Amino acid sequence: MPVRLIVAPVFGVALLLALILRFRVQAFLALVLASMAVGLTAGMEPAALLASMQNGMGSTLGFVATVVGLGAMLGQVLESTGGAQALAMTLVRRFGPRRAPLALMLAGFCIAIPVFFDVGFIILVPVLTALAAGTGRSILHYAIPLLAGLAVTHSFVPPTPGPVAVADILKADLGWVILLGIVTGLPTSLVAGPLFGSWIGRRIRGAPPATEPAPPATQAASSPPWGLVAALLALPLLLILSRTAGELLVRRGVWTEGSWSRLVAFAGHPFTALLVSTLLALYLLGIRRGWSADRLMELCVRSLAPAGVIILITGAGGMLKQVLVDSKVGDLLAGWFGRMALPPIVLGWLLAAVVRIAQGSSTVAMITAAGIAAPLVERANLSDPHRALVVLAIAAGATILSHVNDSGFWLVGRYCGLTEKQTLQSWTVMETIIAVAGLGFILLTSLVV
Repeated sequence: MPVRLIVAPVFGVALLLALILRFRVQAFLALVLASMAVGLTAGMEPAALLASMQNGMGSTLGFVATVVGLGAMLGQVLESTGGAQALAMTLVRRFGPRRAPLALMLAGFCIAIPVFFDVGFIILVPVLTALAAGTGRSILHYAIPLLAGLAVTHSFVPPTPGPVAVADILKADLGWVILLGIVTGLPTSLVAGPLFGSWIGRRIRGAPPATEPAPPATQAASSPPWGLVAALLALPLLLILSRTAGELLVRRGVWTEGSWSRLVAFAGHPFTALLVSTLLALYLLGIRRGWSADRLMELCVRSLAPAGVIILITGAGGMLKQVLVDSKVGDLLAGWFGRMALPPIVLGWLLAAVVRIAQGSSTVAMITAAGIAAPLVERANLSDPHRALVVLAIAAGATILSHVNDSGFWLVGRYCGLTEKQTLQSWTVMETIIAVAGLGFILLTSLVV
């Protein structure tokens, strides 16, 4: 095996980390440069390298861009029409003050399906401060459960960008990723959220900045019905899961392939499922409640600004994966990792954790780890459920040890009124619990699927 194939991935990852950490190069540019470096170091012809990068970008974005774009629009509508706040407030009211942390965890878990993590947290900060002021408890007693629900779904449950991108790179079925993401994500959220939040809330209080108080439930008449919001959140997941279930039944001969099975497959494709849900949200939460078409168009345009950055980073991750495959570096990595006798689940988790700790971005960590692990996963000939579990393991590893090089660290510290030390003791520990507990529940699930 040529030495250059051994040097190429090491040099590429080292260059990626140096560009992001030392020279503060934007992640998209850093991934493009790292892809070029890997290809040239591995001995690829320049023309073949550029074709490989183009193919990697195109094959990844053909799926990911549509899913992330539609999901961003759906999330923007839910945020701007007050749907997210209505769902959170209703759950808190229904569960009662004693079980408010559990309600906030569930609210975060649901809201983060289409809404970006930081947006979901910011729009619900008034709920946290109102609860803390009304009960005299530390804001962390309520913030940690909400953050855990948001963070777990952001990493575990499509159509959030991270798991969508990793699923595409590893060729995992999105329905299985959703189903197993919920199965493993809920207990992970419970451990990292209400359980840890109750403990840390008795030790750290915080001094959050003044915010507008959350509207009492009795004054939320202008908000959309919480049941409608919950239905709009559940609809795309159910449609995608129905497609996965239908394909499984057809493969096992339980259901004969025909017009109905093809209809279910079409309706449950992520493109169709998210398009239907987004259009329904625009009509039921917007037009039907008096919003003008121009205003809704402005919302859709606004939603694509943050989505665009994530889409480009994801596409660049697809470049890196394709260069690793076409340069034969992927075969070398697959053979090397295979001799380590580590299960793909554990290996994916470790790769993502190392990159996450080094450079801070969970999205970059997920995509880099997926690109490196893809050849091994392909060789292992895993079943659809186990391939989905590798996706979730990478997502869990990319959550570990958020610290000063992660924007989420500063966001949580600011809005919860914490010092850097207190943020490390609360937010950083919570993220690490998600990573470790998530891996534990993923491994347990792998024993029964």
